[in-house]
Amino acid sequence: MITLGVDLASLPARTAACAIEWTAGRARVVDVACGQDDDALRKRIAGADKVGLDVPFGWPDAFADAVARFHAGGAWPEASVVALRYRETDRVVAARTGRWPLSVSTDLIGVPTFRAARLLSRLAEAGEVVDRGGAGRLVETYPAAALRIWGFASTGYKRREGLAGLGALLAALRARTRGWLDLDAATRRLCGESDDALDALVAALVARAAALGLCLGPSAEQAARAAREGWIALPAADSLEVLATADPATTGRRRRPR
Repeated sequence: MITLGVDLASLPARTAACAIEWTAGRARVVDVACGQDDDALRKRIAGADKVGLDVPFGWPDAFADAVARFHAGGAWPEASVVALRYRETDRVVAARTGRWPLSVSTDLIGVPTFRAARLLSRLAEAGEVVDRGGAGRLVETYPAAALRIWGFASTGYKRREGLAGLGALLAALRARTRGWLDLDAATRRLCGESDDALDALVAALVARAAALGLCLGPSAEQAARAAREGWIALPAADSLEVLATADPATTGRRRRPR
């Protein structure tokens, strides 16, 4: 199995991708790169069995409805600021981790989501089954939430001022995965210098958890909304240590994490 993690930014320069090959009891990073444009991403996605994209897959229902109605000349609906700012999956993440994701409707994360929407649309036009709820080959990931759930520091490692934190986080991740996750010298160097590359690595790990059914999926009541808004795959707290050894035949599909 090959899982691909993508840290999708608004521009290729800040977009990174990481591919992990999984064999019996082992995992090996086979490729990690920054500066990925849409054409490069489509080629990488085509070669992966499961893909984790670190970017929202959609906007809140209340926000999309309000903008569409107002744009068409109608009245702005009576919707709360929270409903306009956050998706259902964002509320689930906040309840699970104690921290709200960035709002795709009111924060700058909305700009990468424009690019994600274009990329997902082009993949669908090429025949890819795009399920924003995560049931298909593509799944929405949120590395900061996954790191927090797995017990790692999830802040203080971004940009130039976070280089020390980035190095500490990479060291902690290597310590927890020692014995089954192989990172060559080039991968260690890039992930120690670029938080984009490290987030792509984490997204590839979450993609594996999603493929094994070790992530929280939407309930039956949430499924229709997730298909429009997107759904963040939250891994189980105990999933990291079993990613290389879990049997897909015995793990539950997108079970509720502990």
